[in-house]
Amino acid sequence: MKADDLRSMQAPLKERYSETPEAALVTLRAQGRIGEGVSCKIETGKALVVAGLHPATGGSGQAACSGDMLLEALVACVGVTLNAVATALGIELRDASLQAEGDFDFRGTLGVAKDVPVGFQNIRLEFTLMTDASEEQLATLLRLTERYCVVFQTLAHPPALAVSRRRAAAQG
Repeated sequence: MKADDLRSMQAPLKERYSETPEAALVTLRAQGRIGEGVSCKIETGKALVVAGLHPATGGSGQAACSGDMLLEALVACVGVTLNAVATALGIELRDASLQAEGDFDFRGTLGVAKDVPVGFQNIRLEFTLMTDASEEQLATLLRLTERYCVVFQTLAHPPALAVSRRRAAAQG
């Protein structure tokens, strides 16, 4: 895709969102249902994913791990954003690969050590880019990729998180 193609594709959306800001507010949803053993089936809209315990917490390794899925979501979002920003800036990427790594101490989630946080303590993101772009162009590319990547920004600046529950009606 060329920069002009991307601009023409996004121009009507940008105009609409400028004129009617509430049109830009979209609620994304994810749904799941507990499955066999200790698992959860997630309906992605594209496929059914079964998530389960990581082997470090007793899982078999056969099911998707939600921690891996978080890193995969980060890589997916950064990759799409990188590609869009490079296109918009006219930077040719002959190839680009991305890798996310996260450090996780399972003592926290298993309740072995109460002083150990539950979740990732560190996440590292690495870009390997094949391009003739200058260092200045690459700095701009990465700065704008970070700025406009939804998952990156969500992890860097966590939103308010609300939890609710309701009781399902008894089937009878």
